[in-house]
Amino acid sequence: MRATAALLRELDAPLPLEEVELPEPAGSEVLVRIRGVGICHTDLTAHAGGVPLPLPAVLGHEGAGVVEAVGPDVTSVAPGDHVVLTFDSCGECPPCNSGHPAYCELFAPLNYFGTRLDGSATMRQDGSDVHGSWFGQSSFATYALASARNAVKVDATLPIELLGPLGCGLQTGAGAVFNVLRPRAGQSIAVFGIGTVGLAAVMAAKAAGCDPIVAVDVKPERLALARELGATHTFDPGASDDLVWDILAVAPGPGLDFSLEAVGAGAVVRQALEVLKSPGTCATLGLQALENEITIDQGHLLIGRTLTGVIEGDADPQRFIPQLIALWQAGRFPFDRLIETFPFEAINDALAAAAAGTVVKPVVVLP
Repeated sequence: MRATAALLRELDAPLPLEEVELPEPAGSEVLVRIRGVGICHTDLTAHAGGVPLPLPAVLGHEGAGVVEAVGPDVTSVAPGDHVVLTFDSCGECPPCNSGHPAYCELFAPLNYFGTRLDGSATMRQDGSDVHGSWFGQSSFATYALASARNAVKVDATLPIELLGPLGCGLQTGAGAVFNVLRPRAGQSIAVFGIGTVGLAAVMAAKAAGCDPIVAVDVKPERLALARELGATHTFDPGASDDLVWDILAVAPGPGLDFSLEAVGAGAVVRQALEVLKSPGTCATLGLQALENEITIDQGHLLIGRTLTGVIEGDADPQRFIPQLIALWQAGRFPFDRLIETFPFEAINDALAAAAAGTVVKPVVVLP
């Protein structure tokens, strides 16, 4: 199979569109014709070298499209099925078997190494390897080789080109609320960092009945959108003399029940802890790089607060993505409001828009 892919040949450089070759799907693999793919912050991190990846490589891990062919061991999807692609997992280790595939024991080699588990590449060009398997898909291409485990079948009547972000960014923010924090109606939450992940968390908190819902960001347009999507209070840290005190002033009682930070900066993590009551829980989701040392005050934990890290919303995508789609269809998770589309030939413009923050969720649409 010949495909056109956006190749990462040099860090922080534009991605040229070049032809590559993909093999027929083997074993539990599926070949998917990509119809749309979101630009995620983790793609930007890898593009800048924050995640080591052998080059040349193909990024993209919020793909969605139509199954073209399946390997001999695949029974869950068939050619013609519409699927959302998400992270890959082994399906056999204790975390996978207990409903937590985001903490798969083989998560790193399945998603970050650029090859299959046996070390073989999923793409070639002129006889040389092109590294794929980025989050088990590498969907910055017209075709992607994924697995039956990370291909989630969806209704063919849905706008498949828009659904890719459900596989990562939206799943991460919403899953952190629904699967990890699990607020009851009437409990309070603050969300720090109002990008895709943060806005997904705001929408999930609204759907869960949280009140108040505090949103924190430096971009006024993001705060305005957060208010439209469910935030009851918004704060710009640059316009506040004491952000923590300002948030505590709107908290019902001595602090908030929950906080979520989608920035990854130490100062933000500390603020997200400081706005909590005791006990209270902060979920940290922001990724700056694979190594990102932060410092917190142990006293903030000793009085009963919890700081927990979350990957991919601790979600089982085969169950959770259909749940998010159902919420969207019911008008309770309007993620399409975050999306702006770009044609495939403008993928570098989409990357630039994501990096600059001028678009919340750029989605590259393929014919």
